[in-house]
Amino acid sequence: MKAICVLAAGLAAANPASAHHSASQFDPASPVTIQGTVARVEWTNPHVYIHIDTKGASGAAERWMIETDATPILTRSGWTRDSVKVGATVTVRANPDRNRSRNHALLVSLSTGTGPVLVPRAPAARTAVRATSLAGVWNSLRGFGQRRFGTLTPTPKGLAAMKAFNEAASPIAECVPHVAPQLPTLPYLTEIDVRGDSVIMRSEFFNVDRTVHMDGRPHPRDGMRTRQGHSIGRWEKNVLVVDTVLFADHRVGNSFGSAFAAGLPAGSQKHVVERYRLSEDGTRMLIDFLVEDPEYLAEPLTASAEWDYVPQQRLQRFGCEPEQARRFTFQ
Repeated sequence: MKAICVLAAGLAAANPASAHHSASQFDPASPVTIQGTVARVEWTNPHVYIHIDTKGASGAAERWMIETDATPILTRSGWTRDSVKVGATVTVRANPDRNRSRNHALLVSLSTGTGPVLVPRAPAARTAVRATSLAGVWNSLRGFGQRRFGTLTPTPKGLAAMKAFNEAASPIAECVPHVAPQLPTLPYLTEIDVRGDSVIMRSEFFNVDRTVHMDGRPHPRDGMRTRQGHSIGRWEKNVLVVDTVLFADHRVGNSFGSAFAAGLPAGSQKHVVERYRLSEDGTRMLIDFLVEDPEYLAEPLTASAEWDYVPQQRLQRFGCEPEQARRFTFQ
């Protein structure tokens, strides 16, 4: 009989980190196994959803909504649009929503019984090819799980805003993209185009392009504030230093290294310095961040991340479907 079984926590796989959800929404300590029939598949961005019909403990019919990653991440993890078909019998392991009144869970693995077990984030393949410059395509999937953030010390104003934050206020719920330093740490591909007077950083996440001016210009006085801010750069030997100001007011969102930072605002004084350099073997990009925002941060915040060099891969850029983006905000 099709059923839902609660697994022992010690047997559970780690909760796949999400670029959109706070860690508090799902319960990795009480994973479930769902056996049932696929009723619907939504191959959409920023999340793919798989709907499964099964029977609950009482024998009554239930439908579960299983959530997973965006299509580019799934594709690089071995999925296709046809990997999971309507009518197929599947076994899903997932971390359930902490609100147990809704049948909603975050995917850990899926098996059809006839092929390989599918996971939302297969380990990124490492390459032996070495980069000779920062130019090229870089994958931050592996580095996403290894991000490091320093101590977050919000001002009283920042702390009050964080306490009042809820998921419905997340910028992602309105398909508004993240900004530095969060954007470069998301588990997607970034392409860097090094030109004489500029460096272009193209993210496949929500099709964000950043221009770093390298011609020696200063930041404009009283310049227009935009979502991604105004970036100028310089070379310190082989290190690219990117200095960004003039951010429009925004929320950090629901994920900034840890759920404890959910909802931290950023204002007109936000200043981000990023430093990009190659690893000694040329297979990785090493990135350090420094964030200052005296209005909301009592102390500067530091962070670090890594990208893997993946010259054989190409960006799978995608936009955002608002209806899908808002699904995770229901309370």
